[in-house]
Amino acid sequence: MNKRAIIVGASSGIGQEVAKLLLADGWHLGIAARREEPLMELKSKAPERVEVMTIDVTKADATGRLQSLIQKVGGMDLYFHASGIGKQNRTLEEAIELDTMETNAVGFTRMIGAAYRYFAERREGHIAAITSIAGTKGLGPAPAYSATKALQATYMQSLEQQSHQRGLNIRFTDIRPGFVDTALLNDSFPYPMLMRPEKVAQDIVRSIYHRRHVRVIDWRYRIMTFFWRLIPRCLWRRMKL
Repeated sequence: MNKRAIIVGASSGIGQEVAKLLLADGWHLGIAARREEPLMELKSKAPERVEVMTIDVTKADATGRLQSLIQKVGGMDLYFHASGIGKQNRTLEEAIELDTMETNAVGFTRMIGAAYRYFAERREGHIAAITSIAGTKGLGPAPAYSATKALQATYMQSLEQQSHQRGLNIRFTDIRPGFVDTALLNDSFPYPMLMRPEKVAQDIVRSIYHRRHVRVIDWRYRIMTFFWRLIPRCLWRRMKL
């Protein structure tokens, strides 16, 4: 039986690298993003096993377009959500905060919810999504990004509990990378411990295959977030980030 995956946010970065790995493993893919050109470039690598759809997760028609893509692929066994935006916003510019909320909160909920309902009808499936270590604590330099990543992790956890209570066989994998060298980090800030998207993608695919519930990438960030959780609020608010 062919393995079928839908990847939203496959035009660049981690989403594109995961798509390449799944394609090499023989998956039939439906790939989506706002930009069609890079999707078509990826399709050219295996035209018979890649279907393309332009989807903007902030638009009301996104769920309908997802359903159309699923039909083109012939079904869906894995939904992987890599779509997201994020910027530092130390002056709290309104447009940045609201755009981040629209994509990472509303758009995420829209697409993850659509995938969940699809799998619930079939009583099985796998939902994987890139959240972030930024959801571990409130990060002053990027308030909306940090808040939406916490929302994403909590939403995934909530659906996992609901799925279990409903007797559904829907698996969830919450991927929490640290700083990855992609276009998302397009400012001049010197981010520490930068990881290559290719290496992160390899870890993600392994985590999906091993059905991990939560995966913090990599070991340095696992140690860091462990200690973050131990810092009391009265000290955290005084930390300079």
